[in-house]
Formats: sequence, structure tokens, C-alpha cells
Amino acid sequence: MGCAPSIHVSQSGVIYCRDSDESNSPHQTTTISQGAATVHGFFIKTDAAESLPSVLAYQSRATRTSSRREKKESSNCTEAETQTSHTSVKVASTEVHFGPMRLTQDPFQVLLVFAKEDSQSDGFWWACDKAGYKCNIARTPESAVESFLDKHHEIIIIDNRHAKYFDAETLCRSIRATKPGETTVMLVVVPQLCNDQEECSVLPLLNAGFNRQYIENPNVTACYNELIQLEHGEVQSQFKLRACSSIFTALEHCQEAIEITNEDHVIQYVNPAFERMMGYHKGELIGKELTELPKSDKNKADLLDTINTCIKKGKEWRGMYYARQKAGDSIQQDVTITPVIGQGGKIRHFVSIKKLCSDNNKQINNTHSEDKYLEENSQSDSQSLKHKDRRKGSIDVKSITSRRSDGSSFRRPSSMARIHSMTIEAPITKVINIINTAQENSPVTVAEALDRVLEILRTTELYSPQLGTKDDDPHTNNLVGGLMTDGLRRMSGNEYIFSKTYRQTEKSEAPLWTSLDGQIEEEPDLQQSHSHLAIPVALSDVPPHVAELLDDEESWDFNIFELETITNKRPLLYLGLKIFTQFGACEFLNCSKKTLRSWLQIIETNYHASNSYHNSTHAADVLHATAYFLRKDRVKGSLDELDEVAALIAATVHDVDHPGRTNSFLCNAGSELAILYNDTAVLESHHAALAFQLTAGEDKSNIFKNIERNQFRTLRQAIIDMVLATEMTKHFEHVNKFVNSINKPMTSIEETSSNSEGSDGECSSSIKNSIDDRLLIKRMLIKCADVANPCRSVKLCVEWAGRISEEYFAQTDEEKCQGLPVVMPVFDRNTCSIPKSQISFIDYFITDMFDAWDAFANLPKLIQHLAENYKYWKTLDECKCKGLRPPPDL
Repeated sequence: MGCAPSIHVSQSGVIYCRDSDESNSPHQTTTISQGAATVHGFFIKTDAAESLPSVLAYQSRATRTSSRREKKESSNCTEAETQTSHTSVKVASTEVHFGPMRLTQDPFQVLLVFAKEDSQSDGFWWACDKAGYKCNIARTPESAVESFLDKHHEIIIIDNRHAKYFDAETLCRSIRATKPGETTVMLVVVPQLCNDQEECSVLPLLNAGFNRQYIENPNVTACYNELIQLEHGEVQSQFKLRACSSIFTALEHCQEAIEITNEDHVIQYVNPAFERMMGYHKGELIGKELTELPKSDKNKADLLDTINTCIKKGKEWRGMYYARQKAGDSIQQDVTITPVIGQGGKIRHFVSIKKLCSDNNKQINNTHSEDKYLEENSQSDSQSLKHKDRRKGSIDVKSITSRRSDGSSFRRPSSMARIHSMTIEAPITKVINIINTAQENSPVTVAEALDRVLEILRTTELYSPQLGTKDDDPHTNNLVGGLMTDGLRRMSGNEYIFSKTYRQTEKSEAPLWTSLDGQIEEEPDLQQSHSHLAIPVALSDVPPHVAELLDDEESWDFNIFELETITNKRPLLYLGLKIFTQFGACEFLNCSKKTLRSWLQIIETNYHASNSYHNSTHAADVLHATAYFLRKDRVKGSLDELDEVAALIAATVHDVDHPGRTNSFLCNAGSELAILYNDTAVLESHHAALAFQLTAGEDKSNIFKNIERNQFRTLRQAIIDMVLATEMTKHFEHVNKFVNSINKPMTSIEETSSNSEGSDGECSSSIKNSIDDRLLIKRMLIKCADVANPCRSVKLCVEWAGRISEEYFAQTDEEKCQGLPVVMPVFDRNTCSIPKSQISFIDYFITDMFDAWDAFANLPKLIQHLAENYKYWKTLDECKCKGLRPPPDL
């Protein structure tokens, strides 16, 4: 280590400075007279303070070696700059994130206001050097204000230990009174207290404008820590506040009327466009509650209640609203009210954006600047185009992109010319073209509404709702996310996880299953394992106790679990024989009862009995529901025999070879099925494909072998379409299409037609004659049959809920074991609330779908059971949350 330099001051004020190091280099001596010098990086000052200028400044440097100093002198200040390797040390600008804004912060500047140099001022001086801040030092209040107005320092440190030189509080107020002084951070240095002195309140200092006080401590590290805390605290906060001026500038120049209120609807801000639109001055509005302003009597009586109910839930509201101007006129506005979440996660503000909807908007001078721009840059444009370009008050992305690179505007007809001339158009293209044409001569209100329609039509998922996730119950989020997602999820590190756990066996291999001791072995043949129960060839061969139970299969309350028990987990075979026979499937397919029995047997064998939910009992339950729906008059009148047989077959095979895991699991695990079907409708595609493979595998079980080729192709397409419809990612698409294409037209026909004897027949006939509508009905039928558990009796509903939950628990266990992403984290067997999961499932998927299906098929019993089950789960959940015992009747 080098030795410390020795400094000697002669009586005449001449400074001698020596330095030596471990290498025994010769002593070097620098002589300076009545001023300042740098010796190996030290800034040395003499005691002759009066000879120093009023402001001293320096810029930090990194090392004490290979340095040189440039000295600049003037009448008011001396600035010294240290350098390393003959280049100035530059402190890089930093990037600060402020909401969506990305701000660049320059190196900090610090102003020290000390009347006399002492160890404390030196402490802050060298702390600035250590932190990389630019620093100025002022000796008088006048020079401090002058320096601040020139440099706009982020931090000002004022010495308040010696009141005889200047009043620190007065100086602070003077700086605060300037425009840049509003956001600077000011630190006051106060003297240390003696042991018997009582500490004074900081309130007078805060009232004067100081941000913090610093108790005298010349230690460089203490000064450095104080500056660093200021940088990451008050300085950065003030920097962000200064950026708000740009936001307010944008608000002030925005041509949409903007109003900001607090959570109690007290007006806090309105922009000039709002003043022009409403005729008020901001001074008349700010501080007033919205309820104090006159209201228009043109709004519906309950509109305000509707708006308040929506926004208090944290949801955005948008719609038309009549407001009353100061002059008393009512104007219609297109209003968007957005709640803003603040401290404590509560709503702290409401931001309202208002656009004028009236055609008489010429009196509102909110388009002057844009009109002028159009006149200067688009003299050749027609008057109608100018009117159209004025539809949106604010300049947004759409309006910017509607101009060519040379700044001129373009007309919608010319931009759409090629599309209009297309000879082959998709239906959606025709719709967009019609809307574009309608926009050209439409009023402003209609044109803006059609713009929003076009934005919606251009989205890829037209039927998928935007489900809230931020404040919803985690059970709902997990359940919806697990069922509605079908893509490959990535792990940390962006790698895919591939597993051979779920592999499709070769055709020659026997199906594999896991025995009770955990060993992998061939699944036993059902005929051998249940030899005590003979396999029936036809209904006449069904054992009496099974036949007796099947007599009740046409009832919605048929107990599928009893059938599971007495058939030794082969309910699909026996129920299938009964239902297929009732609907004449063998006659339609031109196959024997023996072939049907063999086919049902091989399909049931390929359901996994080890699954708690997705087993042959579930398939039998879906088949039962399908048959129940097919017997309903309106459904029966809408479908033909091929549709009915296709529905029964699809219900039977819709989950064949289901592994008891979701599509997301298979995609995350990189299973062979997921790879084969490109992570899209993996299981549903597998069920449909395997069903036809199994059917064609052996002649004795091929129920399609005798039907005509074209008929087979139609039947096959119908079966595949129905099986794929059970995939949940398309749930809302199928339901919305059914409502728009079946429910609404049917309701319209029933309302407009007379109550004559043939009106219902005409309605059903019109549906039956439409292939597309029959397709929607079949999809809706099997979807409802597939998830009808919440519409069963309470006893059956609870059993199904337990089974599906156990299957999800097992999946979560395996995901954790294999290190895969957990698709539905709340389905942890140790923490999951089954009532909550059922409530979420009913709310998001079941209620709307069965309301639509009931409106078509007339299913009052199902709707009654659904209400009873929902009440059951709600009561159970409330009891659990409150720690109460469930009522005895539960």
C-alpha cells in the first residue's frame, strides 16, 4: 500500500505536499500557493476561505492514479474536473420504469450550501465523488439560488448549524418558490445534540420545504449512505412525478373529454376538451361531487345504478349516456369509465373518457386543429372524407396508420378495392366488406360503432369470452385455465419436457394397466375376469336383476352407479345393448346383435377401469343422457335416423382409452399423442381415431361393414364432429353458435307466428331442413350429455364430483412428482375445496349452456336439479368457510 501524502503549510500560506509508496520511489513535492491543487487525486484547500470563489464545483473520477485536472476560473466560480486515462469519467444514464413509460435519468447533480468549509462539507464532497454524482458547492444564499437555477440539481444539502451566516429555512423557501424547486429533494444538516439536550421537532423544517434532516456526521460512508438512500427514495419518486407533466400535457391537448374523480366520485380533474364540451370552467367542477351536477332526464331510470354496480366491482363500463351542459342542453356521449386500483388494492380513482355522439357537434370546437391539418395536407380530398376523418377526436394508432408515408390521407373505398373485386370470398370477408360500404355514408355515431364491430370481427377467437383472472377465485381460474387451454406450456429455461409415460401401445400389444402392487401388467380380459356374469348376445340374454334395473333407464334419475355395481364395472355393454336396440341401430347399420355386442365389448375394454372418472361408467352415463335427449320431441323432430345413430355411437366412444389426464398434461409431458396431434384436441382426436381403428380391427366387431360407402362417410363425419365437440377449448364457440343460430331464430319464429296447430311443426321442420343447424344441435346435445353431472340428482352429482376431483388430484400429484407445470394447482388433495370447484364449473360452463339447451329441448327436471345442486354446493362452501357443521339434510 502507498503511504499517505504528507502536507505542510508554511506561515506564508505556501503548501508543501509529499507522497511516497512501497517501491521506495523518490519523494515528489508539489508546491501550491494560496489556492488549491490536486495531489494524486486529493483536492487540497487552504484555510484562506475568503480567497475562494463563492461556488466550487467538481466532477467525480474513478481512480487516484494517472489523473490530471483542468482548472477553469471566472469571477463567479471555479470548476475542477478529474479525469482517468486522460478521458472524463462519465456516469451512465439509467432507465427508470414508470408504469408503461420508460424514462432515462441523467447522472445526479448535488448542490452543497455551506458558508464555510469544514469536515462535514468535505464528507458530502467525497461522498458525491464516491457515488459518481456531479457536485457544486455554494457559500452564499444568492450564489446557491443562481447555481440551482442554472443546473437544476436533484439534491440540495443546506447547512443549518450556523445561523449567523444565513437562514436555511428562508433559503429553502426561496428555492421551493421556483418552478424547478418544486420537485428537487432538499436535505438540511443539523448539529449534533449534547447529552442533556432534548431533540427538536422536525416539523418546522418540513414546513419550510425540507424533505429530510441529517444530523451532523462527517464520516464519508455515512454521507454516502444518506445520498444513496435519497437517490433510491425521494429523488427517484420526484423524477417520476416530473414525468407526469408529459402525461398532463397529453391530457390537456387530448380532444376527448376526460374527467377524473376519486372513489367517492368527487371531481379531481377535467381537461380543456371537457370544459368545451360541457360549458363549464374547471374551477366550477373540481372539488364537487358528480351528484351535485345537473342530470339529464333522457337516461333510463336505473342507468346510474347499473354503471355504479359495474365500476364498483372494478370492471370497465362503456355505453351511451346523456349529460346536461351548463347551458341546460342534453347531449349524448359515448362514455368509457375505467376504475383505477390504488393503495391497498382498492379503487382510488375513476377515469371517464367521453366522446360526443350528437350530429350537432359543430358547436363543440374540438376538431379545429385536425381540420386545419386536413386542409393543409389533403386539399384534393372530398368533404365527406374530412367528415369521416374527424370521427375520432384523438390521434390514435388507427388514425396514424390511415395515412400514407407522405402524410396524405387515403380513402377507404380505394384501400378496399382489391378485396371488393375478389371473386372468391370467405363469409367473414363479405361481412367486413358490407360493413365498410355501410360506413362510407353513415353518421358519425354509426361509423364509430361499426369501427368497433370491425375490431371484434378481426379477432381470431370470435366466440371465446375474455375471462377475468385478476380478482377471481383461484379455483375458478385454475379450473377454467385447465379446461380451456390446450397448448404446450414451457418450463423455466424454455425447455420442453418429454415423457414416455403416456404412450400409445402398438396394435399387437395388449393394453397395459397398473396392478394394486404397482406392477405394470397386461390388463385382464373382461370376459375372463368376470366369468361369473355371462356376456349377453342380445337383450334376451341379460340377467334378470340387470334387466330389472334397465327397465328404468328412460328416467333421468336412472342410477348409473347401481348398474356399474351389478355388472361388475361393465355398464356400457348392458346399457348399450338396451339403448341401441330401442333406437333400431342394428337395423340401420344392417349388423347383427352379436356384432353390436362384440363392438360394445371391445369399446368398453379400452376404457381404463383404473380411472376414477373417465371410465366406461362415464361413457354409459353420457350414452344414457344422449338417449334421453334424443327422445325429446323437438330434438327428435330436428334430427334424422343417421343423426340419432351417430349420436349414440359418439357418446359410446367419446372418451375411449382416456388416460385420466387432461390435454394440457399430455402436452406438457410431451406425450406421443400430443406430438401426433400437434398439441391440438389431443385426446378428442385420439378417441375418434381409435374408435374407428378398433371397429375396423376385427370383422366380428365391425358394425359398419354392411353399410353403403357414402352413408358410412356421412356417418363417420358426424361421429368425428360430435366427439371433437366435447373438447372444452371450443366450448363457448359451440354454445354461442347454438344460441345465435338455433335459440334466437326459433324464439323469433314462435313470437311472430300465430299459435296455430302447425306452428311448432313449421319451426322444427325449418331446423331439420338445415344441415348446419342439425350439426349445431348434435354438438350441443353431446356437450350437454358429457357434462350433465351437475344436472343429475344431488346424490349422483356428489358422487361424480368426488370422482372427477380424485382424477384431478392424481394428475396434480404426478405433475409434482415429474416436475411438470401444475395445470390446476388448487386441485391439491390436501387443500382443495370441492364445493368451490363445482360452483366455479357451474357458473362458467354449465348454467348458460343448459339454459340454451333447455330453451330448445324443454328440460325442466334438469334445470331443477341444477338449481338444487348449486344451492347444495353453496351451502356446503359457506359452512366450510365459517367453520360450521353442514345442516343434517346435507
